[in-house]
Amino acid sequence: MNTVTALVPIKSFSSRLPNKNFLDFGGRPLFHHLLLTLSDTIEVNNIIVNTDSVIVAEDCNKYFPKVKIHFRPERLRAGEISGNELIDYDLSLDKGEHYLQSHVTNPLLTTRTLSNAIHAYFDKLNDYDSLITAEWIRKRCYMLDGTPINHNVLVMQQTQDLNPVIAENSNIFIFSRSSFYGNNKSRYGKKYQIFPMSPIESVDIDYEEEFNLAKLIFKNRDKFRTLLG
Repeated sequence: MNTVTALVPIKSFSSRLPNKNFLDFGGRPLFHHLLLTLSDTIEVNNIIVNTDSVIVAEDCNKYFPKVKIHFRPERLRAGEISGNELIDYDLSLDKGEHYLQSHVTNPLLTTRTLSNAIHAYFDKLNDYDSLITAEWIRKRCYMLDGTPINHNVLVMQQTQDLNPVIAENSNIFIFSRSSFYGNNKSRYGKKYQIFPMSPIESVDIDYEEEFNLAKLIFKNRDKFRTLLG
C-alpha cells in the first residue's frame, strides 16, 4: 500500500479568531478533529505536528499515538513565516518521501476524501508530481474590474452549463520530498493535480462566522452525508 506522512502545523496564537485551535468543537478542542481523522486514515502511516504549544504536545502524547511532535523553533514563530518554510523544517527532521499537509481549521475533512486523494496522487504520479484540493464553482464569475471569467454576458447560459472556475480550498496538499525541493521548496511541485472536493466538506475556519458554520454542519452531519466525503 502507498502511504504518506501527514504534516500538521498547529500554532498557539490566532489573530483573526482568538484561541481558534483550542475552541470547543463538538465536545473536543478544534485541533483534535483533524488528528482523529488522520489517525483513522489507513494510508497515513505517520503524523508530524509542528507546534509551539505545550498543550498541543501534551494532548498529542496522550491521545494520538501516531503523532510525532516537532517543536517550532523561535525563528519560525513569526506571523509572516510561510507554510513552505515550516515544511522545509519538518522534512529536515524526517526521512520520508511522500507527504500530505492539512490544517486543523478543516474539521469536516473525512477519511474517505483523504484516502481518495492519496490514491489519486499515487495513481497519477507519472503525469503529476503533487496534488491540491479545490472546489468547482459553477457561477458567473468576474475579475475585480468586471471582466467575465467563465461566460459571455451576451449569451445567457444556464449556470450548470458554464465552465467551472476552480478555487483552491487549502484542505489537502500532497507532494514528495523530490517535488518539494525540485521546485524551489514549494508544496505545489512543478505540475499539480487538482482534486475536487465538496464546498460543504472543505469549510476552512478563519473567522467566527466560519467556525459557527462548521459547527452547524458538524452537528447536523447526518443530513450532509452525500456532501461529506
